[in-house]
Amino acid sequence: MTFSWPSDDELVVRMAGSWTLAGGLPSPDLVHAEADRAKSVRCVGFDTAELTNWDTALLAFLRGLTQRLSERGIETNRVGLPDGVNRLLDLAASAPEKPDEADLPHEDWLARIGRAALRERDSRTDEVRFVGQVFIGMFSLVTGRARFRLSDFALIVQQCGADALPIVTLISFLVGMIFAFIGAIQLQQFGAQIYVADLVGLGMAREMGAMMTAIIMAGRTGASFAAELGTMTANEEIDAYRTMGLSPINFLVLPRILALMCMMPLLCLYSDLLGMLGGSAVAVGMLDIGFASYVDETRRAMELTDFGAGLIKATVYGTLVAFSGCMRGMQSGRSAAAVGGAATSAVVTSIVLIVVASGIINVLDHVLD
Repeated sequence: MTFSWPSDDELVVRMAGSWTLAGGLPSPDLVHAEADRAKSVRCVGFDTAELTNWDTALLAFLRGLTQRLSERGIETNRVGLPDGVNRLLDLAASAPEKPDEADLPHEDWLARIGRAALRERDSRTDEVRFVGQVFIGMFSLVTGRARFRLSDFALIVQQCGADALPIVTLISFLVGMIFAFIGAIQLQQFGAQIYVADLVGLGMAREMGAMMTAIIMAGRTGASFAAELGTMTANEEIDAYRTMGLSPINFLVLPRILALMCMMPLLCLYSDLLGMLGGSAVAVGMLDIGFASYVDETRRAMELTDFGAGLIKATVYGTLVAFSGCMRGMQSGRSAAAVGGAATSAVVTSIVLIVVASGIINVLDHVLD
């Protein structure tokens, strides 16, 4: 680094060779010492004609130098710098600095409550906006104006369906066994062990099959949706979709919602069957009820409307799980902690919505007989 004086009030810093972290950097104090030689200096320029290569070390040097010169009232002329350096310096200058928490003014409890209320309002507004965007995307899909790749849809269907069978099998079979065991303890007192088949069949078909499958999918698939979309948000892939003129709702959200809507009724039927098999294992093994008698009693006690109620619930639950996972993923921040929080929030939101929807559907079922 050398210096020249084109005029009495202008200092030019000549940079030559390699300015990289590996090669080391000169101190900005040399520039200030040179500027102190002439009290009339008003501008510092740069000459990089002989600069061979550079990296972030040059940016850090120039950033610190320009800030210190600005504090002294000395202007910097960056015309002689490479275009890439100027763009990166402008970008660094436009990024706001994070204030030190120690310097932030203390807020009283009323201000904190108000700020929390404003955040909650903004969150609810984002949720309503997301709901509207999803409905618009669904309408566009029905009218043939929305597109997404069928290969992505098929992959999501596999992840929501076939890949979930092992955990659904285990949980449903165990739930059926628990149902039968609890019912058997009470029914044995009245010599009505055969009605264990009624209890397990109706309970699994009307409520527990859909409920347990939905909770499994909330913890498995809903969290996965939130983590995937949250990671894409953190990596600015969602912004890239918008920049290219593509709708993230159409390409990312709709395939996931449709896939889970299609797979949940099938998983629910599978869960009902496994739950009844679990109940039969307890009935045959503990109550000395023949398997044929158990199947006949189940067929006698159940109707297609019982399965229909469960399938309706499963479809609603699947929609809520997919919706919650996608919404939390799209609302995620741009850090690893934010992605983890989005996955957790997706599971909590899904379970809350499932319970609320179950209550509403059961009330409507009772009212409509």
